[in-house]
Amino acid sequence: MQLFIGGACAGKRDAVKQRFPGALWWRLAPGQRLQEVAQVMLPNTPLVVHGLFEWLMATLDSDLSIDEWRAQWREDFPRLHQAAEADNVALVMIANELGRGLVPMARDQRRLRDLSGWFTQDAAAQASHVWYVRHGLVQALKG
Repeated sequence: MQLFIGGACAGKRDAVKQRFPGALWWRLAPGQRLQEVAQVMLPNTPLVVHGLFEWLMATLDSDLSIDEWRAQWREDFPRLHQAAEADNVALVMIANELGRGLVPMARDQRRLRDLSGWFTQDAAAQASHVWYVRHGLVQALKG
């Protein structure tokens, strides 16, 4: 798995399109489990998973706690990785960086920032490559 992370409109999509021109793009739906992404994989075709910010925002209305959400995606990452390897799929995730700005005063916005930070930490731990994109420039952080 590869993770591309950066701020809004930083050039993440362009960087991914340049590196994976024939990729299938999949937007995560609110409430969808990560492991469900394996159902849309096509053998030998890169899969770009995006919409993570909106997906995480939807968790704010969920009955699950932050710890339950985190346990769920931590369980899903290895399964998704195994499915990608089995089908020879280059799995790519695009995530927004929320940690460089001001800490929001609104509780839900702080919770979203926390969820995003924990998600990207867990995704980075699973990823073989992590790329930080800023101003259209891509910097390798891992791999």
